[in-house]
Amino acid sequence: MGSLQLNSYRLASQFNQNANNIHNYKPFKSSSTHLSFSRAKIRASATVPDNTSNQSQANEPPQVNFAFVHSVLLPDGTPDIHYRTACGGQKLRDIMLDANIDLYGPYSRVLLNCAGGGTCATCMVEVIQGRELLGPRTDKEKEKLNRKPKNWRLACQTTVGNPDSTGMVVIQQLPEWKGHEWKYEEEQVPAQEFSQ
Repeated sequence: MGSLQLNSYRLASQFNQNANNIHNYKPFKSSSTHLSFSRAKIRASATVPDNTSNQSQANEPPQVNFAFVHSVLLPDGTPDIHYRTACGGQKLRDIMLDANIDLYGPYSRVLLNCAGGGTCATCMVEVIQGRELLGPRTDKEKEKLNRKPKNWRLACQTTVGNPDSTGMVVIQQLPEWKGHEWKYEEEQVPAQEFSQ
């Protein structure tokens, strides 16, 4: 008598390793399911009904999706994009630092930035999409960014919506150091690539 041995633990750990990879995040690609037959007992025998997953999605708190584009291209010439999600009502600087996104670039050392005070302007970002989800420019931003494009913001002064906001924000990191031009397209952002 044969039994079915499910290898779901290996697939789950593979997914967690891919989701936690910060530098080159790629979507999880399922490998072929391994089936083996032995005389041992069945190790897993339950499945989750499809309607449970729909209910859990409906109960999730509102979140804002982010796509952070690094200022330097990858070796193959494609943009280095990091996908994250966060709750609204926070400063963009805090969201980027919590998600391990490079915010200061060459100014990341102590005493080279003001640590969120809005006086040094080293946390400038360019908002490619989602300006409507961001709060209005503060007086400090107006002063520091008076000769910069209207879609440039100081991450330490920019509030992302409110706690019940949902939507998509695309941020160009370090726009003053940007070494390439690219155009954002909606189909570049698969929903399964967002992680916390």
